[in-house]
Amino acid sequence: MSGTAAEVSRFISGVKIPERSFRPFFAPLCLRIDASKEVQKMLTVQHLSILHNQDLRPLIQDLSFTLTGTERLAVIGEEGNGKSALLKAIAAPESLQGWADVSGEIHITHEKIGYLRQEVSPDWEALPVYQICAESAAFLDTDSGALAAICRSLDMPADLCWADTAFRNLSGGEKVRIRMLLLLCEKPTMLLLDEPGNDLDLSALQALERYLLTCNLPVLYVSHDETMLSRTATQVLHLESLHGRMEPRWTWAKEPYSEYVQTRRSQLNRQRNLWEMEQRDRRIRDEKLRKIEDAVAHAQATISRGDPHGGRLLKKKMKAVKSMEHRFEREDENAIEKPAEEYAMFAKFTEISPIPAGKIILDLHLPGLEAGERKLCDKIELQIRGPEKLLLIGENGTGKTTLLRIMGKQMAEKTNLKIAYMPQRYEDELDFEQTPVAYLNTDGSKEQMTFIRTALISMKFSREELEHPISFLSGGQKAKVLLLRLIVSQPDVLLLDEPTRNLSPLSAPVMRNIIRSFPSAVICVTHDRKMIEEWPGRILRLTSKGLENVPC
Repeated sequence: MSGTAAEVSRFISGVKIPERSFRPFFAPLCLRIDASKEVQKMLTVQHLSILHNQDLRPLIQDLSFTLTGTERLAVIGEEGNGKSALLKAIAAPESLQGWADVSGEIHITHEKIGYLRQEVSPDWEALPVYQICAESAAFLDTDSGALAAICRSLDMPADLCWADTAFRNLSGGEKVRIRMLLLLCEKPTMLLLDEPGNDLDLSALQALERYLLTCNLPVLYVSHDETMLSRTATQVLHLESLHGRMEPRWTWAKEPYSEYVQTRRSQLNRQRNLWEMEQRDRRIRDEKLRKIEDAVAHAQATISRGDPHGGRLLKKKMKAVKSMEHRFEREDENAIEKPAEEYAMFAKFTEISPIPAGKIILDLHLPGLEAGERKLCDKIELQIRGPEKLLLIGENGTGKTTLLRIMGKQMAEKTNLKIAYMPQRYEDELDFEQTPVAYLNTDGSKEQMTFIRTALISMKFSREELEHPISFLSGGQKAKVLLLRLIVSQPDVLLLDEPTRNLSPLSAPVMRNIIRSFPSAVICVTHDRKMIEEWPGRILRLTSKGLENVPC
């Protein structure tokens, strides 16, 4: 691909990029609709801005886009950049009252929106599944054939919706399936989905991808799953936040996710090369000018008073030098901009001593695995030695989280190892009423306080977010607080339950690298396909018959 602005503009319909002051296409853009392509507009967002009330921080500024036909528009971006707030502003604006100010225009043309929130209603937790479903009029009005078809499309057992199990006892993926089932019973004509792939097992993720590809509905969805984005997104809306989280920026790219990532990186690299070349030329130019100015100044200081003509000539030369300096300053105002982009979080473990290779840290013998009165699987035999890295995969509801907790409890009772646990349900470990700093400052020392504040900022928290209750944070930010808690504890063994589930495509690779490079033992449950592909150790699948080895 050539680097001219004219060629770049083909990637996004209607984008104009000035030739002289070239910018990558993900910079703040003025977008217009190509009038030659008449399509029915189902959702139109114009000049939308969302301002966080407490911090007075703009989350989204002057955003405009349309969703039409059967397009699948993926909203991506770092944690806390306003992705969920955008979906709420469209589908549930009342939920933002008191939290954020929203301005701009949102037009929805004869559409029935099916909105899947990221958070689950706390009122559901104690209710049996069948009661939750029976309280939905749309569910009761859906005939058995249509209900079975929806269950098949979600790779969901048809009898799950009639289970008497309390909702809180379902796996994360089973909860997502129930919520999607009730949403689809409403027969929406447009879908707004906030992290629909969270907690789904591999077969359910593939089923969701098939559904998105074949539902023939316009879909606006938030996702951090790079594989799902690559397979399903026909367009991308990228929300960024720069300069201390105070400058929001957005890009609407009318191209698939993989092409967007490739084009964005290509343009970033090109602009960085152009900027570096211009900076080098400027340094050479300025050095030459400085030498001339120094030489003229030296001549003026040493010229004889008896040479007035020479003094006048030197004065003219200095004036010319100053005039050239001012001209260069004016030219520099139109210089190529330094490419600005959001960088990934930074975090790492330090001073961790690996467990000796021969030491048995877990020798587990279970006659079976149960959750309440439900039998999950048969006999389990598992032994782990030294700094081994073990990955657990399996279908939703097979008991991976239950097994992980049993393993942690046995290790804590039978060894002197320091165990650190990151749960799938953040509320199991986090105190939502505390600030991140207060929660993490375990010894009350000034030194630890300074370390925590610095570490959270390196994890892309704003200074204001350090003082918010944890309940105010996004799911990905809560995951980062838990990660920092693991780092502060300096453990011998990491127990991780879906550690990348709410992390962005920028943060998730960092988390995966931290886990892979941890020098001691790691036991991890995941559905993250990238993590499975890159895992450096043993992989086991939990089934109803127990544990089985997965060939690497």
